[in-house]
Amino acid sequence: MKGPFQHAEDVIARFDAENYLLDTGTAAALFLATSLGRPLLLEGEPGVGKTTAAKSLAAVLDTPLVRLQCYEGLTAAEALYDWNYQRQLLSIRLAEARGDTLTESDLFTVENLVERPILRCVRHTGPMPPVLLIDEIDRADDEFEALLLEFLGEAAVTVPELGTFAAACPPITVLTSNRSRDLHDALRRRCLYHWIDYPDPVRAAAIVRRTVPGAGDALIEHATGFVGRVRGLDLDKPPGVAESIDWIAALVMLGVSALVDPRAAAGLSALAKTPDDRVAVQSAFAEYTPDTGTA
Repeated sequence: MKGPFQHAEDVIARFDAENYLLDTGTAAALFLATSLGRPLLLEGEPGVGKTTAAKSLAAVLDTPLVRLQCYEGLTAAEALYDWNYQRQLLSIRLAEARGDTLTESDLFTVENLVERPILRCVRHTGPMPPVLLIDEIDRADDEFEALLLEFLGEAAVTVPELGTFAAACPPITVLTSNRSRDLHDALRRRCLYHWIDYPDPVRAAAIVRRTVPGAGDALIEHATGFVGRVRGLDLDKPPGVAESIDWIAALVMLGVSALVDPRAAAGLSALAKTPDDRVAVQSAFAEYTPDTGTA
């Protein structure tokens, strides 16, 4: 099966053009998912770039991105399909006015079907398949996972009143999870899998350098080094790449060019997201020696 990429290195190069620095493992996972036509489950800590990877994939392929943000209580009517009840009610009233009798098949038609993100992707006609991002699947309920199994396994959605819609141009499906709960084996079996880890210091600095062009190399090196050290603390929410970017952007905005600047501590709110984390991060920062990267 031929996909949109020639090999994993091609994925890296084309993502690089979109200012997303891929590691080789993630590039290989994306290459295989697009070549084999399999859904891809990306797991990792919050802020490592899972959602951005799917967004960048759509940009690289110049194809629509359809995003389904998961949450507790998400239902088929919000994710797969629903019915246009107002239109059905209007049809009933018009039929009554004419003295006609409507059957169930008159009401439950394709014209009265409301496509939600998944069915919209299944019925997409191309020429390029859309990228379907099912974001933070771990936030949804177990029951919603069960609703996805037919789609993930067969690129199809069954509407009991109409039958099964199978994708002529199956979407490129990317699911993300922060591992706030375990996903069922049935869902995992239907997907390729890749864990995105925090970037190493060199790659972290390269990501920030592109994203915050106003930051100097020394500031980026020391700041990303400190963030790496902070992740080793017992925090409620360890800072990810997104928080690193926010912090360094805040430092630049404050006019800080080196962590020894007293104003640098004012931007730590970009890293610490809870009161306990704030205390721990501030304490670590007070002991941090930028020149050596040690406390």
